[in-house]
Amino acid sequence: MASDRKLFAFEEVEKHDKTKDCWLIIAGKVYDVTPFMDDHPGGDEVLLSATGKDATNDFEDVGHSDSAREMMDKYYIGEIDVSTVPAKRTYIPPQQPNYNQDKTTEFIIKILQFLVPLLILGLAFVVRHYTKKE
Repeated sequence: MASDRKLFAFEEVEKHDKTKDCWLIIAGKVYDVTPFMDDHPGGDEVLLSATGKDATNDFEDVGHSDSAREMMDKYYIGEIDVSTVPAKRTYIPPQQPNYNQDKTTEFIIKILQFLVPLLILGLAFVVRHYTKKE
């Protein structure tokens, strides 16, 4: 069996990140879990979120049963070439809308939301005071 092991580059494995084509790296081994996507108890989203990286920690943190570990054997397709695995993934921050430096209009609206009811209340007291018959 040792001679049958196929060695995969990380770049090749990370391309398989779709529901219909999903490969995972767990403990230095590569698994094609595509046939298991619909049957996974956590859903296919869990498996897809573990693609494109070393999913060993994700797998171990869940605490899989012995039967789950035995089941992995039928999805095993080879080993990962450790020299191609990046030491650290580069973080790409999510795109955010531009920050509005000019808060003047928002400030004016908030002030008006506070002052207009006070002015109406004050006007009501003034009208009541001057129209009140003694």
